[in-house]
Amino acid sequence: MSNQLIEPHGGTLVDRRLPPDARAHALDAARNLMTVTLDERNLADLECLATGIYSPLDGFVGENDYHAIVEHARLGNGIAWPIPITLQVSDEQAAKISIGMDVALTDEGGSIVATMSVTDKYRPDQQHEAASVYGTTDPAHPGVAAMLERGATYLGGPITVVGDLPTSDFDDHKYDPHATRSEFARRGWSTVVAFQTRNPIHRAHEYLTKVALETVDGLFINPLVGTTKSDDIPADVRMQCYHVLLDHYYPKDRVHLGVYPAAMRYAGPREAILHAISRQNYGCSHFIVGRDNAGVGDYYGTYDAQHFFDTYTRDELAITPMKFEHSFYCKACGSMASAKSCPHDKSQHVFLSGTKVREMLANGELPPPEFSRPEVAKILVQAQRRNGKAA
Repeated sequence: MSNQLIEPHGGTLVDRRLPPDARAHALDAARNLMTVTLDERNLADLECLATGIYSPLDGFVGENDYHAIVEHARLGNGIAWPIPITLQVSDEQAAKISIGMDVALTDEGGSIVATMSVTDKYRPDQQHEAASVYGTTDPAHPGVAAMLERGATYLGGPITVVGDLPTSDFDDHKYDPHATRSEFARRGWSTVVAFQTRNPIHRAHEYLTKVALETVDGLFINPLVGTTKSDDIPADVRMQCYHVLLDHYYPKDRVHLGVYPAAMRYAGPREAILHAISRQNYGCSHFIVGRDNAGVGDYYGTYDAQHFFDTYTRDELAITPMKFEHSFYCKACGSMASAKSCPHDKSQHVFLSGTKVREMLANGELPPPEFSRPEVAKILVQAQRRNGKAA
């Protein structure tokens, strides 16, 4: 077995963190700069930029790359890139910043995290961005809403981390791409399939991850723990679910669990590509693409994300999508299946809507084992009881 992992997207794994012995001087110098405060979503993007998750980007995108991404889902140099990673500021703050300046990027508590060399300052058409990137201008769309709530002026330029990146309750499961690549190599893996999730893993998800695992060396379960919708299941509850599932139902030597610090944009097809590129940078050769990947509400078709992968060539996007149809438990088959493998009608399929599951959990009822492993269901019921609201 070859231990050669897939190359990072664009060929180079970016790292914008200064070594420890250079940080103190850089941090002192940064204290004399004008500051720009980053919110939780900005900080998540900063971490992904700094650690190489968003390679080949080395900072927030400038105007040329921005327009190329919005119009063509590619950077100005032609490299595949689906969503502009932007830093938006208010008109008042933008008036104080000029191209060529260095600014200090701080968290909401005022601590300096990084510096940025401002190479671009521009004011794009946000309605056009919404329509192109999210497929809608509806302000009820969470990704569109997040963009419109921020400033209308965008700053672009490379960033350099001079302070501490954000910490979380999941730091013991936070691995940057340099660390995952080392871990995959240590395990002797050359082909690795990534599974992106922002939900507990139910039987349908378990089924397709195990089908994928049959054809590769390892599985990287990489749940998103950045900002999500308020009604999504909290990350700490989800992490409990992942642990109990891995402990009881997966081979430990063939699965690695690590968190993905990015914020959720709910951009459907375009975000599915961003998620795939991020996992290629982690060292994954394959990426699971299921139904309504990275979607929300009824904004996207069931398999739009899968079709969007077909707009790129293998030279543009090296990671291989593993496309799966909706899976379910079939009572007649007596097993998990999909429309590709099951001949029976829907009356034989165990399918529970999200609303139905939330109702059951609110009533202290466990979903049937054909839908969710009982260990996972118990965690969700307990979380519902603690929070006094539907999990």
